[in-house]
Amino acid sequence: MDEIKNKEKQSEVFETNESNIANEQVNEIPKLEPLSDEELIRGVALIEAAFYLEGEPLDAKVLAKITGYEEGQIPEVIEALIDKYDAVDCGIEIQEIGGGWYVTPKKLLWESLKDRYGKKSAGKLSRSAMETLSIIAYSQPVTRAEIEAIRGVSADNMIRILIERNLIKETGRKDAPGKPVQFGTTKEFLKFFRLNSIADLPKLDKKEAERFELSR
Repeated sequence: MDEIKNKEKQSEVFETNESNIANEQVNEIPKLEPLSDEELIRGVALIEAAFYLEGEPLDAKVLAKITGYEEGQIPEVIEALIDKYDAVDCGIEIQEIGGGWYVTPKKLLWESLKDRYGKKSAGKLSRSAMETLSIIAYSQPVTRAEIEAIRGVSADNMIRILIERNLIKETGRKDAPGKPVQFGTTKEFLKFFRLNSIADLPKLDKKEAERFELSR
């Protein structure tokens, strides 16, 4: 009996020590306090300037490095910047893309601006190039042979053009005879078409979806 009681006591002590260690570990995790008004205003100004200077999507890690703020504080600053841009007389907004953010003209205004300011790299794509780009976007990762099976014609020239305009890139090689190169879209593609991710692409109708699938 005494042996059993001793084991029970040892178990209780062990559990207590485990609990104390766990509590100590939790207490070691830094808790981020909400930013003061002054810190928030400065953060908004810094991130706004960073977006202007970088000209490309930036994630929380990069923004923290640029601004000196903690990575966990960046979303709070981004929310404040979004609120600032919500004003009716402001022509820009924050767009999320691939885990980062960037500044872009508001969607309501873009229709009036895109003819002059639209990306030259995508604004003058031919119908054939757009068709090839659509196939890659919906079927990625996809090989040259798979693209050609869907289009029914050679894709060499269209792939070259799309790579030159930074809308697609090589993403790897397929585990198949000859290890053919696979292609996928870039962040520039998402940015131009105002998409956060490929999942935001419009849904294909049943006929097109079957055509893309059967040709792979």
